[in-house]
Formats: sequence, C-alpha cells, structure tokens
Amino acid sequence: MEALKQKIRDEGIVLSEQVLKVDAFLNHQIDPLLMQQIGHEFAERFRDQGITKIVTIEASGIAPAVMAGLELGIPVIFARKFQSLTLKNDLLISKVFSFTKQSESTIAISAKHLNSSDHVLVIDDFLANGHAAKALLDLIGQAGASVAGIGIVIEKSFQEGRDLLESEGYRVESLARVQSLQGGKVSFRD
Repeated sequence: MEALKQKIRDEGIVLSEQVLKVDAFLNHQIDPLLMQQIGHEFAERFRDQGITKIVTIEASGIAPAVMAGLELGIPVIFARKFQSLTLKNDLLISKVFSFTKQSESTIAISAKHLNSSDHVLVIDDFLANGHAAKALLDLIGQAGASVAGIGIVIEKSFQEGRDLLESEGYRVESLARVQSLQGGKVSFRD
C-alpha cells in the first residue's frame, strides 16, 4: 500500500535496527484518513472470506480494525491487556510478550462476544516475532472460532513472525513489509 509506505518514509523514525517508531500516525496520534484507506485495503483483501468478526489487541490495532469493520459491516472485538471491573467473568485468556515493551501481558476477551460460529479476521498494527498474533489466535481457538486470515499494517519481514504464522497454515496479508531498518533508513520488500 503505497500511501502507507510514503507515510512511513515521511514520518516514521528508525530507533534501531529492530524498532520503527510510527507514533505520529498509527500508535499514538492517529491519521484518520490513512486509517480509512487501511481499513478499505483490508476489506478488499478479505471481503470474500465470510468474515463475521474482527479481533485485534488494544490499543494500536483498534483504529485499523475498526475501519476494516466499518467497511465490512461487522463487529470488532479488541483483546484487553488487563482485566477491569467490568471484564471479569467467562473470559478467554492468553499471554503475549511485547518486544518493544519487553514485558508480558495477560490479554482477555469476553467469551460472550466470540463463539464457534464466528469466522475471524485478525488485524494488528505490527508483525515482528508473531507473539501478539499467536496470543490472539489462541483466544480465537479457545472460542472454537475459525480464522480467515491475519491482516498486518506494518510487517518487519526481517523477523520470523510471518514464517511462524504461515507454517501453521495462516494467510498473512501485510500492507507494508519492511525489509530492513539498517543505517537509520527504512527499506521495503514488495
């Protein structure tokens, strides 16, 4: 997706050979027009898959997931990273390790929102090692739901996340595949 790649070139900041900061438009401040285009692109790629729900993880996956849900006319569920007073009973629970935060979180979805009749699209902001996607897939599996595919806004293709997910039979669609962050520059893989 060329508009996303251009936004990364213009506003992304390479912090290291492993970390790309995109808080100017994706995971702190949100560019609504870009999110609308991202949602449309995910909808186009998965429109014919019979998807009934989109599942993401808070917080950075919510904007692209909601835009895709709006485009497809289906609900969006986001896994909470902590339990609240209102999210206590009948939970699907998994754990996820965050590379950028270097910490593990427990994530949860209420079982009343996801069940075995659902066919789910997973959407997330980044794919690196695949930990977040695997935790979401675990929640979906606990519900007995099926997976249509995984939509990723930005993939760090120099890390093993895609290989891990594809080796398990999942369809992975990334809108921008970063090949390298070496020398403080972003290069993309087509």
